[in-house]
Amino acid sequence: RASLASVIMGMAPLLGRERTTEHLLPLFLQLLKDSTSQVRLNIISKLEAVNSVIGVELLSQSLLPAIVELAEDKQWRVRLAIIEFMPLLAKQLGVTFFNDKLGSLCMSWLTDSVHAIRDAATANLRQLAEVFGSSWATSHVIPTIQAMNTDSSHSSRMTSLLACQTIAPAVSKAVVENDLLPTALALAGDAVPNIRFNVAKVLQSMASRLEPSVVASQVKPCLHRLCDDSDGDVKYYATKALAAC
Repeated sequence: RASLASVIMGMAPLLGRERTTEHLLPLFLQLLKDSTSQVRLNIISKLEAVNSVIGVELLSQSLLPAIVELAEDKQWRVRLAIIEFMPLLAKQLGVTFFNDKLGSLCMSWLTDSVHAIRDAATANLRQLAEVFGSSWATSHVIPTIQAMNTDSSHSSRMTSLLACQTIAPAVSKAVVENDLLPTALALAGDAVPNIRFNVAKVLQSMASRLEPSVVASQVKPCLHRLCDDSDGDVKYYATKALAAC
């Protein structure tokens, strides 16, 4: 079944829209529910080929429920494959439809129990911000990141911090200064040293997206304080960041 799944949807361009819809889609939907994760993964990897043949409207009508279900699959590699498909869906579906059907799903991956999924979720949000723009990120992404900033789980706080770093290149400088920078600075006093030294690394990466006056008035004072931290790793990364700014 895994072998069948890996090749069957590659036939879609040869069969055309009508025959793909009639003959392949039912089998496709069946294999998406297969009990073996490799079968599901092989099918997901061909979604783009199918989309190019039958169009996003039919694809969303027939497959979106299955895609949403797989987004919570017990196998993290299946969830990862779905995340990697999101930017394509975003481009095809448009912002209104995407927000309605998939927006909350993309936010939920930020708190996944698997580190690789959380990393992929932040990368996905950057790509979505590139598709939908800074205003969309400000309305739909940043509030979630800011809420995670005060979560009792250190992994959620770390994800919030790294999301600021990942998203920064995809949004306007105003969003970086007014929304992402304060979110990062707020974690400079976190109880977890690993978060504090990552604050230094994130501030270093953000500096190029900030006005020199902001770097001087907000970033450097924070880094100076971190240079006096009791933890050696925090001191090291803060000193390195300060030299780079």
